[in-house]
Amino acid sequence: MNTDLNDSKHKGLTEKIIKSFYKVYNQLGYGFLEKIYENAMVFELNKSSIPVIPQSPIQVFYERELMGQYFADLFVANKVIVEIKATKNLVPEHEAQLLNYLKATDIEVGLLLNFGPKPQIKRKIFDNYRK
Repeated sequence: MNTDLNDSKHKGLTEKIIKSFYKVYNQLGYGFLEKIYENAMVFELNKSSIPVIPQSPIQVFYERELMGQYFADLFVANKVIVEIKATKNLVPEHEAQLLNYLKATDIEVGLLLNFGPKPQIKRKIFDNYRK
């Protein structure tokens, strides 16, 4: 279902996103609200000519009925959902949130980026054939 950073699905793109994450982290450090990091990530990805949509709405269905929508922090190149956190540590609930976002879409790769006291990255995959 999910894999680690060594998986090859969209690896080149996720490596570019992670490079941008470290650039933003190294300049801003820890302590800002998530929105600041989100804006900085959009700025960096745009500088790298990587298409990104912040706060992209994604609809969630249950038995073919619309239950509501959520907003992905970053929707990158129509291939990767990026969830941004600014917390002391990532917890299992953050990973579950990202996996649910992947389950609800046809996007298979997600990155969880934490701008905490120490930078943290989780890469998740949920293959479409399992949805």
